Amino acid sequence: AYDLEGMAVGTVGAGRIGLAVLRRLKPFDCVLHYSDEHRLPLAVEEELNLHYHHDWLDMASQVDVLTLNCPLHGKTEGMITEMALSRFRRGTYLINTARGKLCDPDAVAAAVKLVIEHALLFVFFALLIIFYFQVRPPSGVRRRRVVPAAAARGAPVARDAAERDDAALLGDDANAQARYAAGVREVLDASLLGKPIREEFLVVQGGMLRGVGAHSYTASNATEGVE
Repeated sequence: AYDLEGMAVGTVGAGRIGLAVLRRLKPFDCVLHYSDEHRLPLAVEEELNLHYHHDWLDMASQVDVLTLNCPLHGKTEGMITEMALSRFRRGTYLINTARGKLCDPDAVAAAVKLVIEHALLFVFFALLIIFYFQVRPPSGVRRRRVVPAAAARGAPVARDAAERDDAALLGDDANAQARYAAGVREVLDASLLGKPIREEFLVVQGGMLRGVGAHSYTASNATEGVE
């Protein structure tokens, strides 16, 4: 699974509905693109940090999510063709909230079939890897505990009483895991090089709550009795 943060999202059509979509996406820290015959005012583009494309196919090759918010007319009917889909990035999400006739159903069905075939192959190998390395680790190989990158999000790390070596990966999607890893790398680099750690990554320093830790927590022993 993936989340929207940091993704490039583009809308074909930036009228009342398309612009409303862009406004709703802005808090998710997406890179926002749009294509429309009528360009939005400069003030709106600057407010939402929009990237304008005169040709929607040019935009389609640069975004991770393409949403159709345009009316159905002669120029847009059947616009999602096999040729158009070939311009998409691999793994692009296509969202049609407008009219079904914007899409060539045969082209979309063929693309979905190809995605499913690739996904099934990926899932097979992923399950094989999980079974081999997590369910039944090779003889002599000890699985080490995977500790969530708390430093990257200011969250305390919970450990079980026995401190088992079993690894667990719970809940976080691929994008989040990448951000946690980058955050841990930054914190480790700063610590090893004697540089200050960013406030949003700093929880405790010198035995005292600091940074995001001082903002989010109070000094206490909330886990007493759960050992």
